[in-house]
Amino acid sequence: MTPSASTATLAVPRAVERVPTARRYLMCEPAHFAIEYSINPWMDPDAPMDRDLALSQWRALVATYESLGHEVHRIDPVPGLPDMVFAANSGTVVAGRVLGARFRAPQRAPEADHYRRWFHTHGYPDITMPTATNEAEGDLVWTGDLLLAGSGFRTDPAAHPEAQETLGVPVVSLSLINPSYYHLDVALVVLSEASPTRRAHIAYYPAAFSHGTQQVLAALYPDAIIATETDAACLGLNAVSDGLNVVLPLEATHLRAELEAHGYTPHPVAVSELRKSGGGPKCCTLELRA
Repeated sequence: MTPSASTATLAVPRAVERVPTARRYLMCEPAHFAIEYSINPWMDPDAPMDRDLALSQWRALVATYESLGHEVHRIDPVPGLPDMVFAANSGTVVAGRVLGARFRAPQRAPEADHYRRWFHTHGYPDITMPTATNEAEGDLVWTGDLLLAGSGFRTDPAAHPEAQETLGVPVVSLSLINPSYYHLDVALVVLSEASPTRRAHIAYYPAAFSHGTQQVLAALYPDAIIATETDAACLGLNAVSDGLNVVLPLEATHLRAELEAHGYTPHPVAVSELRKSGGGPKCCTLELRA
């Protein structure tokens, strides 16, 4: 049966041990953050936005990662690129290979080359810039053995085989149908990556996906945590996990309880200002996988 937001989550086996792994992240301070245009339903240029609060929330997010033992690298923000804070959209790194970004919105297009130069000068010589529209980790989610690839609003389906050829990993295409969940990383999160003995563990919001995609996800991840509409509506799934610790928006209280029941340790953070542009913890965080 296709899962829904009301479907009860399967009980987690007590034998499952959640193990954290140290991560390396690339982030960009929101020094020039603003909402000057609208490229998703969350963005309203006429609504009030507090840049100082956004900066404070971003710094608290960085501090949370560092308190968990993760390494945070920074790219310098560029005037005139208010969405550069959303680093996850600017590259996909698997086993040291980098597939860059090609943005759909012209307002964000210049970001791609700034990130490309950062990779080039920071020890990532194996970098490929895509020919198809590809918004990177926004729509390309690594599970440890598969690359889940979203399309429907931003990333072109042609980017999926390009990602497979560039990164050398199998790709599973997923169709997004709800414009509020315009990227895969606002509808699905990998909580524990796959290991030789266990498949990846994920959480997702079924109503963000087409019927066929819901069936694929249910088949691949029968033990997934099913997020509620309320979880999704505060971008609760735009979370970052190290296998044990899950950093997520503080409003996602139901998801937080589910995570605890499944052996994870939630770390709620405030992202109210960044969410006004459709972003949360994951949008701000590009993982550098060696």
